[in-house]
Amino acid sequence: MSKVAFYTLGCKLNFAESSSIARSLEPLGFVRADFQDTPDLFVINTCSVTEQADKKCKKVVREAKKINPASTVVIIGCYAQLKPEEIASIPGVDLVLGANEKFQMPALLPPYLDRSSEDLPKLIATEIRYDLDYHASYSVNDRTRTFLKVQDGCDYPCSYCTIPLARGQSRSDSIEKVLGLIEEIAANGVKEVVLTGVNIGDFGIQQGKRVETFFDLVRTIEEQATIDRFRISSIEPNLLTPELIEFLATSTRFVPHFHIPLQSGSNAVLRLMKRRYQRELYVDRVSRIRAVMPDACIGVDVIVGHPGETPELFLETYEFLNSLDISYLHVFPYSERANTFAVDIQPKVDNMQKSERSKMLHILSEKKRHAFYAGQIGNSGSVLFEESSNAGFMEGFSENYVRVSAPYDPLQINTIQPVRYKDIMETGDVKGEVLIVVSR
Repeated sequence: MSKVAFYTLGCKLNFAESSSIARSLEPLGFVRADFQDTPDLFVINTCSVTEQADKKCKKVVREAKKINPASTVVIIGCYAQLKPEEIASIPGVDLVLGANEKFQMPALLPPYLDRSSEDLPKLIATEIRYDLDYHASYSVNDRTRTFLKVQDGCDYPCSYCTIPLARGQSRSDSIEKVLGLIEEIAANGVKEVVLTGVNIGDFGIQQGKRVETFFDLVRTIEEQATIDRFRISSIEPNLLTPELIEFLATSTRFVPHFHIPLQSGSNAVLRLMKRRYQRELYVDRVSRIRAVMPDACIGVDVIVGHPGETPELFLETYEFLNSLDISYLHVFPYSERANTFAVDIQPKVDNMQKSERSKMLHILSEKKRHAFYAGQIGNSGSVLFEESSNAGFMEGFSENYVRVSAPYDPLQINTIQPVRYKDIMETGDVKGEVLIVVSR
């Protein structure tokens, strides 16, 4: 048997695709391994949302070649689609596969394993087309929960984003096929499924036509799925409809955890970003969630330093976020990406200002998270404990995404247990007390 190691950068969608591609290599005799196991094949699944993701790709290639100089190194993912020639020129890279070609790896890879020809092309990446195929993917054995891809691509022309260029137009699996994948996942003993995609609320487009909706998918999963716990990875505020919020509030399968991209709390900057909402709509969505799910966890994506974001406009964002009843932030300093609208927007924000603004929002995020956790002390929840132990503790997340630590018990790993929240630990986790051990 040969060994293959994957290194995945970026989003949950990439993790789902890495896992599916790894399984597709099993008929070639590959077993999945860690980087330090001296693999014969390294596959690096890249992201291109930020400049840091680009730099990480180059660093991982160097590390792979240090571990096994004779290995084959393959690069896939968004960076591979957007800048294939640049990646192909990195020393140590043997093969670069584009957005469609990465799913053809079992057929394309063999000549690169034995170096049967010195004339082999290092680059196999066709241009993004509007009729890209949809490839179902889900992760297994990577984590306690599974990431299930249900949608790919995006039709939104946000000024800062390269994802439509890297992944093509919005397209989806069918509800029937998603249910079939959920049954496959259930057979692996998975307790929680995270639905993921590029623009998941746009689910339902097949062959360029809308035939189903995300609400249809959620309602069908609620009625027919055999796994007890589902989580929505991220959803645009304009696609998080009041109807969907009301339904999720009464769901017995979907947990009260929302991750809703905001990107800016300034309407002027939102217009520069070409977002499809203003901050008043965002306030409405948060208020509706709090009205029907007061203990829900609400996470927010925000970009700092977008061109045109003056100090005054950034303070609008800061004050807006400070006033919102949210639980945590994911903060991204703006990275200029070629072929995006934002390249031509002025004035630019220098790196020092981006860093200062990012620091302010990270501090605010910690305050929001601490306040959210503090509000949960004395409550009880259901925690899915993970395969990890830290100084005698096991960790896991509750349904509303509270990170909980409890005394380690190997029999409770990968089970959902009722837990009472005692206090906040120095680590920032909530200390939990398992109430009655259940075998689920």
